[in-house]
Amino acid sequence: MSTQEGTLPNKSVTTETAASKEGHVKLSWREKICYGFGDFGNGFMFDLGQAYLTKYWIDVCTIPAAAVAGIFAFTKIFDAFMDPIAGSVIDGRKNIGPRGKFRPVMMASAVILAILTVITFTMPDLSPTGKILFAYGAYMAWGLVYSFTNIPYSSLASVMTRDVEERSQMATTRQAGSIGAQLITGMAFVPVVLMFASPHEGFFAASIVMSIIGVIGFAICYFNCHEHVPVKRNTQNEQKAKFSDYIKLVFTNKPLLCIILMTLFTISAMNTNNQMMIFFCQYNLGHMGLQPIVNGIMMGCSVVGILLIPKLVKMFGKKKTAIGGLLIGCAADLLNFVIPTNIYTFIILVTIGYVALAIPNGVTWAFVSDVIDYSEWHNGIRKEGITYAAFNFSRKIAQALAAVVSSGILVLTGYVANAVQSEMTLMGIKAAMTLYPGVALGIAAIILYFFYGLTDDKFKKIADDLNHGKWEHGTIE
Repeated sequence: MSTQEGTLPNKSVTTETAASKEGHVKLSWREKICYGFGDFGNGFMFDLGQAYLTKYWIDVCTIPAAAVAGIFAFTKIFDAFMDPIAGSVIDGRKNIGPRGKFRPVMMASAVILAILTVITFTMPDLSPTGKILFAYGAYMAWGLVYSFTNIPYSSLASVMTRDVEERSQMATTRQAGSIGAQLITGMAFVPVVLMFASPHEGFFAASIVMSIIGVIGFAICYFNCHEHVPVKRNTQNEQKAKFSDYIKLVFTNKPLLCIILMTLFTISAMNTNNQMMIFFCQYNLGHMGLQPIVNGIMMGCSVVGILLIPKLVKMFGKKKTAIGGLLIGCAADLLNFVIPTNIYTFIILVTIGYVALAIPNGVTWAFVSDVIDYSEWHNGIRKEGITYAAFNFSRKIAQALAAVVSSGILVLTGYVANAVQSEMTLMGIKAAMTLYPGVALGIAAIILYFFYGLTDDKFKKIADDLNHGKWEHGTIE
């Protein structure tokens, strides 16, 4: 095992305390909370597409469900391949200014993303084929800009601090922001839509309101968070690095590959739940107006649940905390599928399942910051954007999978827009809402248990090496 001394880059962020020079930055609660506002703002634009575009395109724009499944699948896969490009552009930025490497890109992209969010909920008077092509173009553009918004936001956490507890608290505030956005959009979006006689006008107006709030959330993060950690880069290795080295950087990072595989199942489970909720409430429970109520209970409890993340991580560590949440969510979702549909038992079990899933989803953000540092320690090359883009690739594929499951179930079971549904269709909606998430979370727990070896104790050793300019080129088994 070799050790190389790194050198400080010419334009590193400087913080004069000894703690920050070694990466163990203790952040104020103001800064940690404001970091969470980034995902709060993100949710006001991202969650609309995941929860309501399927309904908008199928029922309002009258695009066939099979075509909608194709739109989501293709555009998400396209976005997934755009993420590495976005990561490379961000990593390759020169002349980093006083605002840092990540925040300016994040903020500028967030404004453009808000405009594109509104465009996705706009449909010109076109032919059926024209509507499909417009949906493809608008959502592909949205996804590309989303990469330039979310990758710098997520990478920002890795240069704010290397302290394990601080990162777990930031993961909590980020997840709180995400769930908070889901809570508000889940309760407010449909009522805003229903205020208008025309569904087209309703969806358009609701998207404008949510997008404005989204930009405000990102602005709070931008103005209050800072890149404290002066990264000691192995400049000799980075100067020699080629594209093949970056591929190696990803595929030799075993903890990252594990998180990528786990995320395919956790994110597809969550997005399938969100996409099918409006259908389940309208047809299985009998009234679309129940959707804001169910979402309010489910996501409100999740906000409370994720506040336990720092305490649980301190008691059990990140890995055990995440596995425990996945297993509880798996059991709740499978039970919800097996028992007859009842509004009360459904709400109780879907709430338990969603709260349980929110905890590992929150912990995942701390995992990502850890695997970015592990990648540098293992390969001698630090590329936050590329590493996060590889992780985000799995999220995009998971979103495509959720869209295929949701829209595909509607097609296969004979869904007819705005009509009384058959028993087969109702069972399909229920299966997508409960059975698929239950199975997916069980698989995710197995993956994390057997293949993720980067424990908190092992990471502390890695962080100490990096803080002293060492690249061990080691492995975590």
